[in-house]
Amino acid sequence: MKHSLILLITILIISCVQKTDLHKDAHWSYEGETGPVHWGEIEKNSDCGGLFQSPLNIVNYKVDSLLTPLKITYSDSTHIHDIINNGHTIQYNFDSGDYITIEGVTYELKQFHFHEPAEHLIDGIRYPMVIHLVHKSENGTYAVLAVMAKEGKSSKPFDFLESFLPIPVGENRIVDSAFDMNLNLPDNRAYFTYSGSLTTPPCTENVQWFIFKNPITVSLSQVEKLKALMPLNNYRDEQSLNDREIKLSK
Repeated sequence: MKHSLILLITILIISCVQKTDLHKDAHWSYEGETGPVHWGEIEKNSDCGGLFQSPLNIVNYKVDSLLTPLKITYSDSTHIHDIINNGHTIQYNFDSGDYITIEGVTYELKQFHFHEPAEHLIDGIRYPMVIHLVHKSENGTYAVLAVMAKEGKSSKPFDFLESFLPIPVGENRIVDSAFDMNLNLPDNRAYFTYSGSLTTPPCTENVQWFIFKNPITVSLSQVEKLKALMPLNNYRDEQSLNDREIKLSK
C-alpha cells in the first residue's frame, strides 16, 4: 500500500512537471494547451491575464455626440513593404506615410492583419472576417482600427492584396508596391471606441480601439483564400468588460 501511494505521488509530480515544462517552452496558438486560456501562463511577462483585455462583445454602448470623426491620413500611394505568414495570421507591413491623429497625437500605421472570424462581436453578431490596422505613436502607445467584412460583392483591393498569396508559414515576401488603404475602409465611418488591449500575446493594455460600425464586403472566394492560409478560427474569445464604457460616434 505504501509503495503504491509513493508511485502515485511520483506519477503526479512528473505529470505536473511535464505540464509546466510544456507551457514554459511552448509558443502560443489558438487551440489546446497553448490556446488563449493558457496565454497568461505561456507569456509570463504579458498583460494576457489583465482586467482590461480585448476583444469585447460591443453591447450596452452609448452614443457620444462629442466624439469627432476619425482623422485618418492615408495616402493613395503608400508602399506595402512586405507580407508575412507568421503562423497566426497574414500580415502586411507598411512603409512610413499613413497615420491617424487622436487628440493631437499621431499614430503611424505599422501593419494590418486578418482574423477569421472577427474577434469583436457587435450586438452579439460575429462577422466572418475582420482587418486590424495597428497604429503606434512615438511614445509606444497603440491605436487599432477594426474593419469588419461580410460576404457579398467582390473587393478589388482584396484582389490586389491576395495577388501576393499564397505564402508558406514562417516566410515573408517583399511587396514594395503602392496601396491605397482608404479603399478598404467603409464609406460610413461611424465607430465604437473603448480602451482595451492587443488581442494576441503580449496582450498589451491601454490600447485605443476604434471598431467601424459598418462592414465592407468581400466575396466568398476571397474569404476562403485567406482562410486556407491561416489557423482555423484565429480569434480570441470575448473578454470581460470590467466596468469599461463603450461609446459610439454619430
